[in-house]
Amino acid sequence: MSDNDTDTESENVRTDGSGGGIVAPDDETPTWSERKTRTEGLSRLTYEYFERARREDQDLRQESDYVERDVLAFPAWPHEMMRNLALTSFFVGMILFVSAALPPEMPNPANSSVTPAIILPDWYLYWSFGLLKLGPLNPDLSILGGSKLMADRTYGVLANVVVVGFVAIVPFLNKGSARRPVEQPFWAAVGMSGVIFSLTIAALSIKNLLPMDSNLLFDLTFLLPFVSATITYAVLKTMREGYMFDLNRRYYRLRPPK
Repeated sequence: MSDNDTDTESENVRTDGSGGGIVAPDDETPTWSERKTRTEGLSRLTYEYFERARREDQDLRQESDYVERDVLAFPAWPHEMMRNLALTSFFVGMILFVSAALPPEMPNPANSSVTPAIILPDWYLYWSFGLLKLGPLNPDLSILGGSKLMADRTYGVLANVVVVGFVAIVPFLNKGSARRPVEQPFWAAVGMSGVIFSLTIAALSIKNLLPMDSNLLFDLTFLLPFVSATITYAVLKTMREGYMFDLNRRYYRLRPPK
């Protein structure tokens, strides 16, 4: 076979639906204009990825011994990389478009000679700032003559250490293989209580800006996480039986007992 024949054969094997090799998706035949726009650049690579992935998935379905295909994966290159590149390009383009169409308004520069009336950290650190305001929980010990064991500021720093340490140790405590909250209602309830607590403790950090009694806000900071955890556990526990029934039914349909 000559080099010209090899080149001609490679040109005939196209993945854009215009030649042999990878077929077009089911019930979707690209038009001539679509083929023309998919012959260059990222659009062509993305289309080739979906074409190839669809064809290989169809082959795997036909070769499988089960009623439906097994759980099989595709290699990182080019399948996963092309998909991730397409998604990344889309979101980066959206960010650039929004930043160009709606530029943020720049306020007046800060006056270094005047101290602001309210000093707050960035919004994503409100929860940590709220832990520094747990002075009312710092007990007065009678054995120390009614004085506190540590200063309120030190108590708040210790609270940050305890909370961050608990978040860091949770993955080592929960070593289950569950992928959905309904499969482990207890840990789902723990996660929900943590999310609610981060919101309530963040609200506590800006209590002087909220139209709410500070004592009521302080009580809700610790009450709402327990309420949300109880509701989450109860709902997921109720759904668990039906979910496991559907899961087992689907499992045995895909993998019939031998």
